[in-house]
Amino acid sequence: MKALVCEAYGEVDDLNYREMEDPVPGPDDILVAVKGIGVNFPDGLLVEGKYQFQPECPFAPGSEICGDVIGLGSNVSNWAIGDRLISLTPNFGAYAEKIVLPAAIPTPLPDFMPHDLGAALLGATGTAHHALRQRGQLKAGETLVVLGAAGGTGTAAVQIGKAIGAKVIAVCSSDEKLAFAKEQGADIGINYAKEDLKAAIKKHTDGRGADVVYDVVGGDAFDICSRAMAWNGRLLIVGFASGRIPELPVNLTLVKGYSVVGVFWGQFSQNEPEVHAANMRELFAWVKDGKVTPVIDSIYPLSKGIDAIKYVTGRHVMGKVIIKPDEEIS
Repeated sequence: MKALVCEAYGEVDDLNYREMEDPVPGPDDILVAVKGIGVNFPDGLLVEGKYQFQPECPFAPGSEICGDVIGLGSNVSNWAIGDRLISLTPNFGAYAEKIVLPAAIPTPLPDFMPHDLGAALLGATGTAHHALRQRGQLKAGETLVVLGAAGGTGTAAVQIGKAIGAKVIAVCSSDEKLAFAKEQGADIGINYAKEDLKAAIKKHTDGRGADVVYDVVGGDAFDICSRAMAWNGRLLIVGFASGRIPELPVNLTLVKGYSVVGVFWGQFSQNEPEVHAANMRELFAWVKDGKVTPVIDSIYPLSKGIDAIKYVTGRHVMGKVIIKPDEEIS
């Protein structure tokens, strides 16, 4: 099979598109033909050796796929050849034409969803859903501020915030991205390149501050939002796309009475599988009803996976970027 391989930690440009041996499922595993791969900001960090996990080289990066079952381990009874699924890949390896997964991990892909939407749904939308449902406990009528609102998981947060019934304020770096975020349902847009972010949040919340902030950016944006929270607010830490992990003056949480809450969806899905399954049922229902729709910015062939990662880490994305094996590109 073909795969995009990290031979040694370093630059994304050093990834190697080459042949690898086909994986063989163990007794409790399934073999999956990959139909689509979700591209995420941490994929670049992983290759550079800057992510919190560092698998042994060589390895294929990537952590989420959509595909079809093509092989079964001897103990597997909950899957059949031809079944469609979406899944995290617990040991990475998504940037490949085939992958072996533990049979207990994947989620069946509903018939109404094509593979491309499946590839775009799981990581970004699953993260946003878990963040807003379990970690942020967002309620109808509350105000949600979404940083990086035009990216894959930011777009999902905007849509899910509206599905829950919140007032959604999108924060982006350009008017073009703000227009896109409003197309996804955002009620208000703030261009932080032109406006004072703290003052704008206060203005649009009648001076209260944000009930929930969904922060995938970190850096200066976190510093500002940490001073623009409402009483009993929840500041959700999702990622650090700015490149700087901020430090919190903890006295702010004392005097302003808000919580700072970490969001690690991959670990949540493993530690709380029943809650994760319930989340997926709600997400699928929202997709079927048109309340949530993964937006695909662009599709790259696996052989051009380097370009896909650089496009995402360059923060150009509006929606989700996916990769497909070259033979799947029509």
